[in-house]
Amino acid sequence: MQPGDFAHLYNLEEEFWWFAGMREITAAMLDPVCAPMPDRQVLDAGCGTGGMMAWLQRYARPENISGIDVTATALSFCRERGQELLARASVTDLPFPDATFDLVTSFDVLAQLPGPGSDESAISEMGRVLKPGGIAFIRVPAYEWMKSDHDRALGTQHRYSVPELERKMEHAGFGVLRATYANTFLLPLALFRRLVLKPIGAAAAGSDVKPLPAGLGWANRPLTAALRTEAFWLRRGRAKLSFGLSAICVARKP
Repeated sequence: MQPGDFAHLYNLEEEFWWFAGMREITAAMLDPVCAPMPDRQVLDAGCGTGGMMAWLQRYARPENISGIDVTATALSFCRERGQELLARASVTDLPFPDATFDLVTSFDVLAQLPGPGSDESAISEMGRVLKPGGIAFIRVPAYEWMKSDHDRALGTQHRYSVPELERKMEHAGFGVLRATYANTFLLPLALFRRLVLKPIGAAAAGSDVKPLPAGLGWANRPLTAALRTEAFWLRRGRAKLSFGLSAICVARKP
């Protein structure tokens, strides 16, 4: 990610449809296995500009939520939010003792790790720092064939299928509790934008993490509503979505 991408991320995380809607989906998946617990220790592994660290306060006290990121620019934005439990580190080499955390989250981070097996190393590290019975929540972009200019701008190395993500979690010793695709309703729109409009220059190049074009601000509400509808569905027990732009896995360390 470029410095400008971090600035967009910082400014958009509160209200932009993608972030607002995906928080609803995250809650639908995590709430059933993470009832609020004051003493829960939480790590956001690859915290970016810190928006999700703030949101994770629904599960733990602010003083029990830590974040790591490999990029100093991202951590500087976290500090602007008032977050202090931060470390500059890679998710493949977490600077914490074994069995430190009750919940570890990773939002669209594994896909950016360069080098063969780096994602599996990161998953293993998450397992190492989790306490027995601890929960891991991992979200990654879906479908390798969906790679686009957006992925090149963000440094995406790989996009996943849900079965692939499940296999990697199980190989690391986790027990998968739930796995699903998400951002299903908007997949056709993304396909059209990334695979048709961008190649012919009819859509802005670079990352999609940027404000909506002038005159399209009204679209933020219906786009958010589409993701909230998915979240409503995912709150129904073992419900899952069969396709979508994201792959999600919730797993427990034995």
